[in-house]
Amino acid sequence: MNQNSEADRVKAYPFSTRVPTRWWYLLLIAGVLVLLGFYNVSDPSRVAHDPLLETGDYAGYAICHRITERSFTVAGRQFPLCARCTGTYLGVGLAFGILILAGRGRRAGLPPLPVLLVLGSFIAAMGVDGVNSYAHFSPEAPHLYEPRNWLRLLTGMGTGLAMGLVVAPALAQTLWREPKWHPSVASLRELAGIVVVALVTIALVLSNLPPLSYVLAIVSAAAVVLIIAVLNIMFLLIVTRRDGWATRWRQVAPFLAAGVVLAMMEIALIGIGRYALTGTMTGFPGL
Repeated sequence: MNQNSEADRVKAYPFSTRVPTRWWYLLLIAGVLVLLGFYNVSDPSRVAHDPLLETGDYAGYAICHRITERSFTVAGRQFPLCARCTGTYLGVGLAFGILILAGRGRRAGLPPLPVLLVLGSFIAAMGVDGVNSYAHFSPEAPHLYEPRNWLRLLTGMGTGLAMGLVVAPALAQTLWREPKWHPSVASLRELAGIVVVALVTIALVLSNLPPLSYVLAIVSAAAVVLIIAVLNIMFLLIVTRRDGWATRWRQVAPFLAAGVVLAMMEIALIGIGRYALTGTMTGFPGL
């Protein structure tokens, strides 16, 4: 009787209408950030001293040069990260977010060779653009083309995707006793879908719409904490010989919390050291 009832239900409703809980969390967080964006950008004085953006500044200060001319703005306020780092850490956040939303958080296999080669080309492109951009500091130094913030954003995004799609399966290997030994991205077609999402994100940054810029600025800074915390978690699990032992999230919760706390401490220490040397929160003296 139960089997027949289940079969009737599936026949009547062939498509599942249940939305995974993780999607609701994402929509809730995104909605709150957009509302905050609309609220803050309506008044320049609020966005200039927004606590989330100011916290993001400290995260960006630890890993980014924060040169004003090489950064985007939200309602006249500088992003926490420069254009290239904004792309890089948005890419990291996108990679982790897409894998989690697609239910691939426990996949521990690296992408196949063709995908890895494309991801490697993304990193190489950022290297070329970075060297060319650095050469532009000196008018006498040769450079291939005029640097542009949109190019920095684009090449940074590619590198961020590569970082996320490689680090995420490494994290799964370190966390789980029985990870799923499938590649995080199984084909060039799947990678193309992720790249489309990345290009849409780039377009949103370049649109310069203040509420969206606010959200993307916050996400890019949060991804700095994310990637540092992930590396800390992997290190802690390996050092304590707890790698590859967990079967549930609650078992690794203390390590997750410790990774985040360590990330914040590391960001703070680097920021204190940099400020002691430079005395400024933006750029480097002389650049």
